[in-house]
Amino acid sequence: MTKAKAKQPATGHSASKLAATRSVKANRVGIKTKRPAASKVLPAADSSALPTKASGARADSKQARVLALLRSTNGCTIEAIVKATGWQPHSVRGFLTGIVRKKLKLDLESERVDEVRRYRIKPSTKGISKSAKAA
Repeated sequence: MTKAKAKQPATGHSASKLAATRSVKANRVGIKTKRPAASKVLPAADSSALPTKASGARADSKQARVLALLRSTNGCTIEAIVKATGWQPHSVRGFLTGIVRKKLKLDLESERVDEVRRYRIKPSTKGISKSAKAA
């Protein structure tokens, strides 16, 4: 019995022809046809299409729930936020720093009451004049 000869790479004219046909086929496969852009449908100009909150948070989001807890008169603890959102305590602290303080630029105050730290958003003072603040 004789051993089967291993195929040797093609040389000469047939190798370049083979490479040329492969590149042509690859170009045909890669061609994309231009499609007209889908027309964008704009919402009607009635009030129901406009967002209700200026803060940009949806009413059913975890962010909205946390902000509601923080806006309460007594504020809330990290444990209350953990229970409301299912986040880890370190994630809650990151949210308070990164989103509430830095991104939303809300005035967040923290105080220790009965060995527990409570956080709350200070009410805005937009309606109070400068002279009333100074007095």
